[in-house]
Amino acid sequence: SAETLSGGEAQRIRLASQIGAGLVGVMYILDEPSIGLHQRDNNRLLNTLFHLRDLGNSVIVVEHDEGAIRSADHIIDIGPGAGIHGGEIVATGTIDQIENAPNSLTGKYLAGKESIKVPEARTPYDEKKLIQLQGAIGNNLQEVNLIIPVGLFTCITGVSGSGKSTLINNTLYPIAATRLNKATTLNPSPFESILGLEHLDKVVDIDQSPIGRTPRSNPATYTGIFTPVRELFAGTQESRSRGYKPGRFSFNVKGGRCEACQGDGVVKVEMHFLPDVYVACDECLGKRYNRETLEVKYKGKNISEVLNMTIEEAREFFDAIPTIFRKLQTLMDVGLSYICLGQSATTLSGGEAQRVKLSRELSKRDTGKTLYILDEPTTGLHFQDIKQLLAVLHHLRDHGNTIVVIEHNLDVIKTADWIVDLGPEGGDGGGQIIAWGSPEQVAKVKESYTGAYIKKMLG
Repeated sequence: SAETLSGGEAQRIRLASQIGAGLVGVMYILDEPSIGLHQRDNNRLLNTLFHLRDLGNSVIVVEHDEGAIRSADHIIDIGPGAGIHGGEIVATGTIDQIENAPNSLTGKYLAGKESIKVPEARTPYDEKKLIQLQGAIGNNLQEVNLIIPVGLFTCITGVSGSGKSTLINNTLYPIAATRLNKATTLNPSPFESILGLEHLDKVVDIDQSPIGRTPRSNPATYTGIFTPVRELFAGTQESRSRGYKPGRFSFNVKGGRCEACQGDGVVKVEMHFLPDVYVACDECLGKRYNRETLEVKYKGKNISEVLNMTIEEAREFFDAIPTIFRKLQTLMDVGLSYICLGQSATTLSGGEAQRVKLSRELSKRDTGKTLYILDEPTTGLHFQDIKQLLAVLHHLRDHGNTIVVIEHNLDVIKTADWIVDLGPEGGDGGGQIIAWGSPEQVAKVKESYTGAYIKKMLG
């Protein structure tokens, strides 16, 4: 059904319908159409876009994929940073002009002045510590026998539709969650047996589903930052004299919140035959709280002003409060310096929601025996953000945890300790493990499309 399609898949279906139409003089705008595509399939997508251009149309693509950027006739690079540090056009022109633009971080990566390095050595694995999943036959899987070394950073690769999600999200994760987390509602796809879970104590699936479905859910509430922030406001002289408790500064309960919008800051307007829209509340003007609550200040700021700070601004503001500072630092570490502390969960992209979840896991006590599963964490990320994210994942690995990432991004794949490549094709032509081992080993397998692209990256 349409609900099971990713954003990239839905876009590509609409794109396919346009090719058949053969229209001329149309401006097409695509937002990251390469999401979820293997490098081989990405080249096919680019050929489709060239075809639309050659018919006499204008094609504008928002994209981070290096192949797409290098194929463009004209590039517009926005930056120089994110959030308050961005919003400017730092370079425009051909690929050569971008590579030589002094203020373009994109240009520095394209020119090779900045890069994500191939590790000097791969982390060796212990032959006695392996997760061995035998006889997986869900969807198109053909009795797959999967081996994942414990304590390593493993990438699951393969062309689109080769069975990666079925193997990891629908088989490995539900089995591990049932055995380790005592989950009772998950039904894994059919398999024969699994060994090696005794080396782990829990599994964490960091997916791209929303962190909440209402305007009241936000990074501050999800990561646990909001509780100590409310306690700080309740501890001020003004709050104590008025008898305000931490609950006064919650927008989830009556007392301090604006009752016109019930603390949402926005009011839902139902549109006939169109999706509902949210408009700022007339009563509080989007501030979520009533006038009395907003009169209480901490370091010169009221609670609404604090929630409107970016993560970067909040980190400086709370630098003397270790419990808050540490959690804000983890949000910075996963590349979310630009989002607002109180930003509605409904406005976060899938990739941003995934990184908020990752930051929450990072701020928890680490046992060193966790299995982390991530599905395409580089969605929507620039080269620099990927570098930052990899540092976080390698840090988790270095503490003994097992990282399993479904990924198409070659910069991520080349830094993995272990690769499991599915294929050879998608759908009925897939469902088999074509290659496994270190990136160097996979690069030698002629039947592997991923291996061919990795070989170029390894030089």
